[in-house]
Amino acid sequence: EVQLVESGGGLVQPGGSTRLSCATTGFSFRRADMYWVRQAPGKGPEWVSGISSGGEITNYADTVKGRFTIARDNAKNTMYLQMNNLMPEDTAVYICNGALGSHVVSGQGTQVTVSS
Repeated sequence: EVQLVESGGGLVQPGGSTRLSCATTGFSFRRADMYWVRQAPGKGPEWVSGISSGGEITNYADTVKGRFTIARDNAKNTMYLQMNNLMPEDTAVYICNGALGSHVVSGQGTQVTVSS
């Protein structure tokens, strides 16, 4: 059974940091391009960041560039998203996704709330 499980969300103060993790099982993690998508209340999904299967290539949405860092550990089948200088507009459910060709699998998401 394929599972992608996100963790690390919660309540964070503006300007604060947190790191999200996406642990995968039953999935060819090392072969997959991975990415994070977020969905804020009342809004559509927004692509946040992606990383190639070997980790050599990373990309970021303009809204998070310079503040977020994506990484992966293929030995642990886990992807990360380091989120710094968080702002209230970063409040959303963050969802981990893995793509093997045209086949995409997703986690359930973890809530990040940025508020004082």
